[in-house]
Amino acid sequence: MAILLQNISNLLQVREQHIRKVSGIEMNELPSIKNGYLLIEDDTILDFGKMEDLGSINTDETIDCSGKIVLPTWCDSHTHIVYAGNREQEFVDRINGLTYEEIANRGGGILNSAKQLQATSEDELYKQSIRRIEEVMRLGTGAVEIKSGYGLTTEAELKMLRVIKRIKQDFPLKVKATFLGAHALPKKYKNDKAAYLDLIINDMLPKVAKEELAQFIDVFCEKGYFSVDDTNRILSASKQYHLIPKIHVNQFNAIGGIQVGVEHQALSVDHLEVLGNNDLEFLKKSDTMPVALPSCSYFLGIPYTPARTIIDCGLPLALATDYNPGSTPSGNMNFVVSTACIKMKMTPEEAINAATINGAYAMGIEAQYGSVTRGKKANLIITKKVPSYAFLPYAFGINHIDKVLINGRFV
Repeated sequence: MAILLQNISNLLQVREQHIRKVSGIEMNELPSIKNGYLLIEDDTILDFGKMEDLGSINTDETIDCSGKIVLPTWCDSHTHIVYAGNREQEFVDRINGLTYEEIANRGGGILNSAKQLQATSEDELYKQSIRRIEEVMRLGTGAVEIKSGYGLTTEAELKMLRVIKRIKQDFPLKVKATFLGAHALPKKYKNDKAAYLDLIINDMLPKVAKEELAQFIDVFCEKGYFSVDDTNRILSASKQYHLIPKIHVNQFNAIGGIQVGVEHQALSVDHLEVLGNNDLEFLKKSDTMPVALPSCSYFLGIPYTPARTIIDCGLPLALATDYNPGSTPSGNMNFVVSTACIKMKMTPEEAINAATINGAYAMGIEAQYGSVTRGKKANLIITKKVPSYAFLPYAFGINHIDKVLINGRFV
């Protein structure tokens, strides 16, 4: 099926050549075509250009995009979208003065979600999760990474990963799965972390690999959770299963997580609200993508990732939602882009690059997603009529999306 989008006011993120990511000053460059067209054949971008260069084309459907912007769908490289129940009571607890750490220490937080998930059947977990998947697709997300980590037992971690696999099979958006058994220490192992690490390494990892349930592995490398040595041990053990690291680091403390991530050739290091003196130097010597999660900072009231420091020193940066029940109960990438501009002083160009091509890189899918390039997947957002692309993050409380195409089909 051929679809022609014509009279596009501004076609964004146009890349004639395949690129992997953009870094530093390049992040402020957003190639575009004004008064353009885009031709889709089945699930693929076939051609694009200026309207004045459009010849006679036979298509199955033609869509007039006058006054509208077309850009790639968002690539959300960090989510925990598969979870059971909610944690709105903890939201109220924080309003009443409790900290994230205090809530966790009294059995809330990740352990609360794990308790709910362990008691939820796989089918019910799938039903709850796909409502969120359908929601984020309508909000313009065309590729998503989903982590386990709310199981914390072998059976429950495998249950989560099987649900992610079902989502991957049943929905058109691109899905990548991450094993995050080292998300928190279960109550059972409160006084015996070594035994839980043994469970992850000797029981969970082999079974995840045998069923081919994950492409990535993650560790919450943070004080009170898993140390640098713990992280090193888990990532070293995962190498025989060819799982690529994508790790939580520097959310509350800089304890060396970035260094261990770089040493293990992590595809991304995520959060980065706190940076140590040498963290940027380690990243400069690597191909690891820094990932910021601004809606987490917004919800918890913690510092924002210092985007200006990261970008101005020549590094790339990606943006993601961190969609989860405790610290970011939202998968709205449009809000993430706006918040990055408003609170992190990123330009609209930088934020859009971070949420598209760099987000794709942080999932290892940049060859097929994240830009308007011939041969890439036809995953596209068509906005409503707007005056400019700067209006998208500026008018942050408005849904600017008219239509979403994933694999060349309308959501």
